[in-house]
Amino acid sequence: MWNRRDWDEFFHIVQRRWHSQRPPRPLDRSMLNRLVPVEGYSLAELDDAGISIEMAETLGLPVDAGRVGSYSPNVSTLREFLRATRSRF
Repeated sequence: MWNRRDWDEFFHIVQRRWHSQRPPRPLDRSMLNRLVPVEGYSLAELDDAGISIEMAETLGLPVDAGRVGSYSPNVSTLREFLRATRSRF
């Protein structure tokens, strides 16, 4: 079981981790040809960007297994985010 000190340390690490850059928000096109935010990245987008589901969870990226298809701006955003996070660690 975690005590109060463990929780304080955990929240300190989590807040520090995304202080410089938060995970990008996934978007998709609606029927009216507008961009709308969606719940998470599709599995195809993660695969195209070279990210596994476990790595997405580690990076804090939302994943929506129900979405089908891939939106290319999301893939390029994921690649840039992955490049940025690798340079920080």
